[in-house]
Amino acid sequence: MTSWTPELRGRSGPLYRAIADALAEDIDAGRLTPGTRLPTHRELAERVGVTVGTVTRAYAEADKRGLVSGEVGRGTFVRDREVPAYMPKPVDLEDDASPVELGINAPATPEGDPASQALRRSLEELGRTSRLADLLAYQPAAGTTAHRVAGAAWASRFGLQVKPEQVVVCAGGQHAMEVALAALTKPGDTLATEALTYPGVKVLARRFQLRLQGVAMDAQGLVPDAFEAACRGGTVRLLYTQPTCHNPTGALLTEERRKRIAEVARKHGVLVLEDDAYGLLPEQRPPPLASFLPEASYFIAGVSKLLTPGLRIGYLVAPARARGERLAEEVGLASLMTTPLMAEVLARWVEDGTADELVVRQRQEVRERMELTRALLGSEVLRGSPMPLYHLWLGLPEGRRSEEFVAQARRNGVSVTSADLFTAGQGPVPAAVRVCIGTPRTRAQLERGLRRLREVLETGLEPLAAIV
Repeated sequence: MTSWTPELRGRSGPLYRAIADALAEDIDAGRLTPGTRLPTHRELAERVGVTVGTVTRAYAEADKRGLVSGEVGRGTFVRDREVPAYMPKPVDLEDDASPVELGINAPATPEGDPASQALRRSLEELGRTSRLADLLAYQPAAGTTAHRVAGAAWASRFGLQVKPEQVVVCAGGQHAMEVALAALTKPGDTLATEALTYPGVKVLARRFQLRLQGVAMDAQGLVPDAFEAACRGGTVRLLYTQPTCHNPTGALLTEERRKRIAEVARKHGVLVLEDDAYGLLPEQRPPPLASFLPEASYFIAGVSKLLTPGLRIGYLVAPARARGERLAEEVGLASLMTTPLMAEVLARWVEDGTADELVVRQRQEVRERMELTRALLGSEVLRGSPMPLYHLWLGLPEGRRSEEFVAQARRNGVSVTSADLFTAGQGPVPAAVRVCIGTPRTRAQLERGLRRLREVLETGLEPLAAIV
């Protein structure tokens, strides 16, 4: 690894760009040769006196210019300028008739599949240690101490400072929701959610015989006055909410609203289950709602939508006084424990910075996919939101219904999700669909799906559909 330090004196503009410019000059001058391994993000940040995020952006900018290449877990290397950067193979949009899936909400696979590379290395490392045998034995239901320490460290990335004993290791965010509802509610309780909510919580509400009450929301998310009106009836036991990157609308709840909702919940004795599945995709975001209601908030620190869904690990954080015992009991009743091997992999990724690098790669990938989406469907599709998101809430032209549009899109070779799947309670179904841009394996596949979707928007109702 080189001891390279960028010369930043006399440079103007953002620091990350200045570092990338200095790197380009040193490569052009021959001071950095192809194959040279550059300092780690943290090492260079300490050397220059900037944040790790600044260095991460600098390396991402250098990668975009074709100066360097990075591999999660191995480092960043100076690229051979004679070797062209990766370019996707052209796709003949007319000949490829395969359907395109834009209905499933999944993270994208960035170039090189860094998560798979990281998993391969982690498993190889584990295979060379004596730790492997321990991971095949029974473990505490809440997770080992080391894995709960990793969970607390991961929660800190979202802006929560918690102790390891507050963390319960679950088999993904969906499992964390199930554990929380099983531990915190009883049949007949009222579960409040945004008027449009994640479909999984609707399924769980039916399973646990809960009354689901949708609460009005607007472009900014949950409306505090509507939440208080729902609480006045005295039957709301728990609020399930996604204040950051709401699914399906993408709304971002302001800090002022988070404080107000926390005040309402405290006043009426309502517990809060905050699901932050996508919270690290935007670099700037308000503090978690849980930080304003620490005594009564349960927080799901997402992993699947930020790193990779196949690990099936998620962290459920309990209030300090609750300490997670009741939650751990529910994990034990259902499955005895969460798979220790995958929990160990994620713990290593959190500790060595691999998880942070994977998040950065996801941010970069989603920005580029959003740019493609904006170019093909128009800026209005993104509703003016600057946040990087893999799911978009697409309002339909006047006279179009959600279910009819979904069926027509499917006939045209692209799948999207109808609004009725997200409607909580007996609320009206909006004329909208959710479009997910992360699932297509390549951007060429995404482009094909978006072009088909645009055709459906432009052609209007099919004749038979209009008659029916």
